[in-house]
Formats: sequence, structure tokens, C-alpha cells
Amino acid sequence: MAFIDAYKQEFGLEPICEVLQVAPSTYYAARDRPPSARQVVDAAVTGEIRRVHADNYGVYGVRKVHAELNRQGRAVARCTVHRLMRAAGLRGAARARTPRTTRCASGPDTRPDLSRR
Repeated sequence: MAFIDAYKQEFGLEPICEVLQVAPSTYYAARDRPPSARQVVDAAVTGEIRRVHADNYGVYGVRKVHAELNRQGRAVARCTVHRLMRAAGLRGAARARTPRTTRCASGPDTRPDLSRR
């Protein structure tokens, strides 16, 4: 739908549908169809997820957002919270940084070349 809407003015609906092997009536049916029940619920839950995430300074991840929503009386599955947070581009803050295994010397290398390379 989004692709067809973006290029409809440039190429026309019929040629695009022909290349994509989609009937134009399918495009019009999908365009005029009301949103599904899942889309309606997802939009509402995404708004609540954004609110909880922002209220907690953007550090809450999936687990804590899920727990907070359940505490507030909004029963939603953890996998749903994960899917919607990923779609909205929301991530929690990591507690620790990754370990740094090597550290470069601060000055020039002053060790002698014992193998005479």
C-alpha cells in the first residue's frame, strides 16, 4: 500500500499493480478497509508503552515496561510489548558497558626488537 501510494502519481496505478502482480481491486479493497482489531489495540498499547518509557527517562526495557503496564491494570503479553517496542524503536538502557579486554599504551612503543626484524 505505502509503495503504491508513493509512486502512484509518477507511474500510475495499473502499471505498478501489473508489475507487483496485484489486482487494482485488491489495492482499493485494502485502502478502504477499516483497521483490524489488532491494529486498533496495538495503537493504543503503543501509546501507553511510549508514556511508560518516557516517564522512566527512557531506561525501561521490555521486562520493566511489561511489569509497569500490568501494575497499572493494563494486561498485555510480554511478547506483545517486545514487538511494539521494537516497532516503535524504543530500547531500554544497558546497565553495564561491555568489558574492554585490551588497552593500548599511551606512549610510543619503546621495547627493544630482540628478534632483529
